[in-house]
Amino acid sequence: MLNVVILGSTGSIGTQTLDVIRHLPGFKVLGLAAGSNHELLGKQIAEFKPKFACIALAERAQALSEDYSIPVSSDSEGLVDMVTDPACDLVVVSVVGAMGLRPTLAALEAGKKVAIANKETLVAGGHLIMKYQSQIIPIDSEHSALWHCFHGRDHKDVARIILTASGGPFRNFKGSLDDVSIEQALAHPRWDMGGKISIDSATLMNKGLEVIEAHWLFDFPYTHIDVVVHPESIVHSMIQLNDGSLIAHLGTADMRLPIQYALTYPDVLKSPVEQLDLTQAGTLTFEPVDHARFPSLNLAYEAGKSGGEQPIALNAANEEAVGAFMKGKLKFTKIPQIVESVMGKFQGKSFPDLEQILAIDGEARERAKAIIG
Repeated sequence: MLNVVILGSTGSIGTQTLDVIRHLPGFKVLGLAAGSNHELLGKQIAEFKPKFACIALAERAQALSEDYSIPVSSDSEGLVDMVTDPACDLVVVSVVGAMGLRPTLAALEAGKKVAIANKETLVAGGHLIMKYQSQIIPIDSEHSALWHCFHGRDHKDVARIILTASGGPFRNFKGSLDDVSIEQALAHPRWDMGGKISIDSATLMNKGLEVIEAHWLFDFPYTHIDVVVHPESIVHSMIQLNDGSLIAHLGTADMRLPIQYALTYPDVLKSPVEQLDLTQAGTLTFEPVDHARFPSLNLAYEAGKSGGEQPIALNAANEEAVGAFMKGKLKFTKIPQIVESVMGKFQGKSFPDLEQILAIDGEARERAKAIIG
């Protein structure tokens, strides 16, 4: 029996992880952690009967604990306690934002396997996380695809990494993006995702964060990591070998596939997900990125190459800007402008420790809020 703790159990990745576990023998949900969706968390506790749980809303923790007769915490220490519990075998990190960094590091330091879907953890603290490379399994569809492509292959044979991007809801949008609505930005054409990641996909910041992730996960220089637009979202990533040939990973656009692979790695088990039928897939198209229209991708490359404080500032400022946009306080095209402005204030500290990362993150958020305000 493999005991699993899921951080972010009520979000898109968390709920799909639980759906995968429903169909897999040999898995036990040991702990669940959520942000504010206490009603769904309660239903999950009732169904999966974990040993403990955590919710960010302190006023709901007591009620959940009494209703389900399990310990329910409401702080970061509660997350750390869950992921370091002696019975825990695997931690799925699907919380959004830099808040995933501390419990992820705690789990790795405790020797746990970590299936990571939290982009921001690697963006802000990749140099800390990758000290535990053998314990990390990526969940993101693009990095899971690369994991497949690299399996059993010597990295020196690979010339380039190619990440695919759907192009988001504004790939063929006519006119200015200044006044697009929140609903338009959330309407992703291929993937069913949470709000923040959907907006990141619309700005292409999501792909920029994935570029930084790929740099850390596969130890490739940024000059050898490319992004191409692939609107069908069937090819999830590719590697190009030294001789110019390509190896691609194709699959249905369903996050339950990479989630299951992360849970069962290195085994590849039968999945309930609909199988890809190439005779029905139609034409596969690939396009260059419009960098002028979507400057967030270039900002991520710039931050990644600079290193130190800049990726932390990039991520923090982006979270604040996206949050402001989703509250109707900021125009869509202002998101990358906020990020660029905040990034310019941060340099140095090539390898900040955890506390320094959190301090830089906090300062960058305050700068972003000041500009937004």
